[in-house]
Amino acid sequence: MDTGTHVVMGVALGGLATLDPVVQSDPTLANAVIVGTLIGSQAPDSDTILKLKNNAVYIRHHRGITHSIPAVILWGIGLASLIYLFTPEVNFLHLWLWTFLAVILHVFVDVFNAYGTQAYRPFTKRWVAYGFINTFDPYIFTMHLAGIVAWNLGADPAYMWLIIYFVIALYYVKRYFDKRELVKLVYDHFDDIVQIATSPTIRQSVWRIAIETKTNYYVGHAEDGHITIYDEFVYKEIDYEDPIVQKALTDPNIKAFLSFSPVYRYDIRYYDEYTEVRFIDLRYRSKGRYPFVALVQIDDEHGDNLKILNSYTGWVFTEEKLQDKLTVATETK
Repeated sequence: MDTGTHVVMGVALGGLATLDPVVQSDPTLANAVIVGTLIGSQAPDSDTILKLKNNAVYIRHHRGITHSIPAVILWGIGLASLIYLFTPEVNFLHLWLWTFLAVILHVFVDVFNAYGTQAYRPFTKRWVAYGFINTFDPYIFTMHLAGIVAWNLGADPAYMWLIIYFVIALYYVKRYFDKRELVKLVYDHFDDIVQIATSPTIRQSVWRIAIETKTNYYVGHAEDGHITIYDEFVYKEIDYEDPIVQKALTDPNIKAFLSFSPVYRYDIRYYDEYTEVRFIDLRYRSKGRYPFVALVQIDDEHGDNLKILNSYTGWVFTEEKLQDKLTVATETK
């Protein structure tokens, strides 16, 4: 989810913690729990700092190990222990339980977005992205805001948040069945499907879809049970025997892209000065473009002595901006 939603979820858990008799009877513990749930609801996204290094490192690791099972356990213990240093008189067990729950909830809600997480590490490094809740869901966010306002106006936080989270749970069930109907619709219209990537939008009835079949890629959207296809591409398998492709696959930017993107196509473009290998994620079509890309430019003028001249991965919305980023990257090498 987005940062704002994680914040309001942290506040909500702080209110829900008043269901706990131990928390309810100790104001100091209650305050410590609110601090724990607020920090715990944000902690797994601390890997955002990796963006300061470069896009490849960020893309490859964001929502990766910090959202894994061992990390979730360590976040809960570490944060509760840190807060306990400043409030040693409180009940550590209950402080840890609610802080731990905040971390768990953060990772749990993230797996339902299209972006996903590596939440099942260390058992698998597969990206878990169930794709039926938008990264920013206005309904979930608004329900939390309404709860915070009601709490400030004097509503009982324990039972109010219990009711709100029951409604949100029903909402998740509804969205799950919405996606299941969408997937069934896609299977009714296309043959030889290999995989389907769904991305919900802010509008409940509109979904972005990227479909891979044995022969083609299809990109479009579904609205009220009707599928509209914007683009169709012929399926092209990666030629792992091509020395140019082999060289491209050694580049960190390409590795990062391929570790994250499940549905993509690739092109090889030949220029006088270099050969370009470009990978294009098909899930994020926006205004007729595909902004999430990875490319590498390879000097192949000297036979087998291939040299990577430049590479990039990230989100760019015009070809001009992409070339600008390549220029900057070249100048900083």
